[in-house]
Amino acid sequence: MTNIKKIGLSALAGSLVATSGFAGALDVTGAAKLTYVSQDETETTGNPYSMSKGITFAGSGDLDNGMTINYSYTMSDAAFSASSLKLDMGDMGVASFGSESSPHGINAYQDKMPTAGEEVWDDLDGQANGIATIEDAGILGYGNSIGDIGVSISYQPGGTGMSESSKSGVVSYDGVEGVSLFLGMGDKAGASVNTGTDLMTMGGTYTAGAITAGLQLTDTDVSAVNGDNERLHAAVSFAVNENMSVSFGMSTVEFENTAKVDQEDSGFAVSYTMGSMTVAAFANASDNVGGTSGTDDSVKEVSIAFAF
Repeated sequence: MTNIKKIGLSALAGSLVATSGFAGALDVTGAAKLTYVSQDETETTGNPYSMSKGITFAGSGDLDNGMTINYSYTMSDAAFSASSLKLDMGDMGVASFGSESSPHGINAYQDKMPTAGEEVWDDLDGQANGIATIEDAGILGYGNSIGDIGVSISYQPGGTGMSESSKSGVVSYDGVEGVSLFLGMGDKAGASVNTGTDLMTMGGTYTAGAITAGLQLTDTDVSAVNGDNERLHAAVSFAVNENMSVSFGMSTVEFENTAKVDQEDSGFAVSYTMGSMTVAAFANASDNVGGTSGTDDSVKEVSIAFAF
């Protein structure tokens, strides 16, 4: 019996040694951000100062067939934020699985307009209007490029409160210097059969020197009567130097319901990076939130972030 134990322990030790040869590296990075937020005067926000902390674990390893596996897990304020697993197959593309993270599909193209900070609709009451996105809890993805044409697709097999799967695909083109174009389509599942939302977004950016300008059109077609809306978004950014950038953008959301007026959003942003420190500020405003005339909202934010 003693000899059997020794053989078993020797085999276990040998397997552990062999396995360790395939172990990849696991890196840890962090960030701390101090923020001051000023909301619309009609909103009660309490203390305008806050600090957020983030930790990201990232690992990678090579497979015997030349492929590479990459993993990341992000925590915000000690709570789960997002995770992703990506298999880089070289010329055959990249396959992914993400939780609260969508490297592929229409979610990655919900707003491709140039900005030095946040999107012009971010942190406003009507930010969800006219945005093409599907649930990203447990989402499969794939991306590849052939020459100047890229393909990015995603599949979400059914989330909380959804009766069907959601799917999307995007085709992009970068064949002209300074120009980037994209067209995306998606089918977002609803709470019951045939209550989903058809998504479409298309647009492009053009970069000339330090200036980048962009235009994007997004259409959401829901099953409910008079529930469709369409967002037209334009933005421009300017790189003052290698450390500082400024941007301005505006968007208009048009509602199918004739009882509603257009929602108009606008935003200005600036950021300055010095080593591991980034100082940023943005000011967003919205008129006729949700299509209700006279219902406005605004937000201003100043932050200083450190990466470790």
